[in-house]
Amino acid sequence: MKIILAPDSFKGSMSATEVATYMSQSISEIYPQADVHALPVGDGGEGTMESLVNATNGTFHSVNVTGPLGNQVSAQYGVLNDGKTCVIEMAEASGLKHIPDNCLNAMDSTTFGTGELILNALDKGFRNFIIALGGSATNDGGSGMLQALGVKLLDNQQQEINFGGAALKDLKVIDLTYFDQRIKHCNFTIASDVQNPLIGPNGASHVFGKQKGASMAQISQLDSNLEHWANLIAAETKIRIHNTPGAGAAGGLGAAFKAFFPNQFKEGIQVVIDYTNLEQHLKDADLIITGEGKIDFQTFYGKTPLGIAKCARKFNVPIIFIGGTVDIDIEQLSDLGVISAFSLTDRPLSLADTIQNSEQLITKVTKNIIKTFFHNTTF
Repeated sequence: MKIILAPDSFKGSMSATEVATYMSQSISEIYPQADVHALPVGDGGEGTMESLVNATNGTFHSVNVTGPLGNQVSAQYGVLNDGKTCVIEMAEASGLKHIPDNCLNAMDSTTFGTGELILNALDKGFRNFIIALGGSATNDGGSGMLQALGVKLLDNQQQEINFGGAALKDLKVIDLTYFDQRIKHCNFTIASDVQNPLIGPNGASHVFGKQKGASMAQISQLDSNLEHWANLIAAETKIRIHNTPGAGAAGGLGAAFKAFFPNQFKEGIQVVIDYTNLEQHLKDADLIITGEGKIDFQTFYGKTPLGIAKCARKFNVPIIFIGGTVDIDIEQLSDLGVISAFSLTDRPLSLADTIQNSEQLITKVTKNIIKTFFHNTTF
């Protein structure tokens, strides 16, 4: 009996590593002989760095950087066991996790700290980067990151503009004179599950601005500012990123990577699948279990469970989803070999109660799945 556990995090309650650990322990309690492989994953959002570093027995490095609202925060980046590849999760420096819900500020939040993480890694000699774009608190088009790396963003008085997406309206000149020259000698793999363009109704501001605290009026202003930003980038670089898929990721940070960095964009989950050698594990597996906080329509757009299911289908390995909540017709996933999807909750529970009891709930549902699936198995 070989079982693969490849969950993403359940945001607000359990990291991917914690989910995989609880699942593994619960299986071992009922089937000590089972061959269980815990491979916690991420899809380009929070947890991607941890997944990649743990999968390769890499290391973590802590740095004090500028947080999304300008205060100092402690952030980590990872180094894979090849000693050459640096993994940076932009949310570590510029993510929502650094801002209380009542202090969200999409107008002024900055990616400057993400640039500082890259700068620190460059100074340590790293030239191969994996950048995970999920979980951002920002809507500045990556302008802050570029400022940290030497780009001068000047107003009509030849003064540096302020941080944040609101300040982009004042931008007149993009001066690349002092842009870190080491960048052009690097490789940047951008891990993201977002295909939104930079501007427009499906762009960074209109789709993601509200969750970052922007009002409808502010969303319109931010979208206009990002269009102005894109126009200036096009004039400076001859690269148009206005409607480029993925440019809207992380409040437009994707656009900055597309315009100014040697880059290769990949689905976040595919990057993790490659580095965890999931396909090798699947060749003789009997079952794989994956999941995340919510299984819903967004699952179809590059989220972890879908990516894992597509991979499992190559080897005809049956797969089961677990979600904090499940709001999907499982028949929609049958073509991918998904047997079923289970919710953590086994009775009416509030979100707060579900989070508080998440360890017990994930343990219970995992045991129920395994006992049912292998009910005819003998040892």
